[in-house]
Amino acid sequence: MVDDSTLDILKDALATLGEGFSELPPHTETADPAALATVLQEVAVRLQDNYPYFHPLYAGQMLKPPHPVARLAYQLALYVNPNNHALDGGRASSAMEKEAVAALAAMFGWTAFLGHLTSGGTMANLEALWVAGRLAPGKVVLASSQAHYTHSRISAVLGLPFEAVPVDHFGRMDVAALEKRLERGDVGTVVATLGTTATGSVDPLPEILALRERFGFRLHADAAYGGYFGLAQNLGDSAQAAFDCIGDVDSLVIDPHKHGLQPYGCGCVLFADPRVGRFYKHDSPYTYFSSTELHLGEISLECSRAGAAAVALWATQRLLPLTPGGEFSGMLTQCRGAALALHAKLAADPRFMVGFLPELDIVVWAMQPELGVSARAIFEEAARSGLHLALAELPGIFFGLATPMVTCLRSVQMKPEHADPDWQELLWTLLSKATDAATQRPPG
Repeated sequence: MVDDSTLDILKDALATLGEGFSELPPHTETADPAALATVLQEVAVRLQDNYPYFHPLYAGQMLKPPHPVARLAYQLALYVNPNNHALDGGRASSAMEKEAVAALAAMFGWTAFLGHLTSGGTMANLEALWVAGRLAPGKVVLASSQAHYTHSRISAVLGLPFEAVPVDHFGRMDVAALEKRLERGDVGTVVATLGTTATGSVDPLPEILALRERFGFRLHADAAYGGYFGLAQNLGDSAQAAFDCIGDVDSLVIDPHKHGLQPYGCGCVLFADPRVGRFYKHDSPYTYFSSTELHLGEISLECSRAGAAAVALWATQRLLPLTPGGEFSGMLTQCRGAALALHAKLAADPRFMVGFLPELDIVVWAMQPELGVSARAIFEEAARSGLHLALAELPGIFFGLATPMVTCLRSVQMKPEHADPDWQELLWTLLSKATDAATQRPPG
């Protein structure tokens, strides 16, 4: 079930890596192979206590397996263990990071920019809001009520006031409510979410950009989850319009460890104006002496960072370029197609309630009240049959209900197999059987 067919490729690549250090005196690792094997077997047994995140029947949270080339490149880099905080710690991996980040920026139409990888979206968003706070000290940060919870937490860490803007019945930031709040003044930054983590909703970026022209706030796009979908070929009109103008924001975040096929943790923060690098300026009395070039530690709040993450991302983008209509783009198109297919099945089934069409690849649905069964009961029954979904508490207006909140089932259709009719049929069969079983089971 766990694929080991690529290990010979890694072994060959390790031999090539070793050739680059062949002039060094012989050196052998001192670890006892028998002890290593014993501990590693113990680790393997412990790791069995996991959901099968890599498998198509795991369709709950946004957990996507790394591409084989990312896994192999990451493992290969670990034999050198570079640190991308400075060129001294990771010469090759720092250069690969710059190239990989430039490819991400180019996806948004940026050629002159400042950016780097981070340990994930939280740190990337923190850096973006930190810069925003330096440019507008003490001013309010706004994000939608469906934006990721880290924005309010980050704002608190940075000492910036935070307020949530209501959403419409599509889960997008309510532009009229945003305008009304902007009229009161004292807003420094607006965060537009291009792909909320609950429903995949895409905030109406063109309208928010128009408000920026009137009110002069800084605009940050949190595209940690959804950013790659600008390459998809089957977005709806509203989402497409947002991605068409994402290059007009002041800063943005994208997480390669979500749809970018990377291991955790790999996030990225990008700034449209490279001059914000002045806020990172610092002096180090002891760290950097081998190069006078700009190093990644001079444009990052984080210090030590895994160079292996940059190597894995570079290798993946080398194999699967970020080009519209290419193989990587096709994967994203498939993911939304799979979500639309699941949504259609749910909408046609009288047991379920669905709301708006999925804008990306997240599908949410609730149970018809007369069925007399909770979403949690179906969630648990599905897990017993091997299908792993997720639960979400969402506003009732998403389903045309007067109830303030409703507990829903949620599925992220982010694996390529989810677009395959055979896997779709198996997933649906398991969901349908779990629903029937939960309905027939006595409460409690």
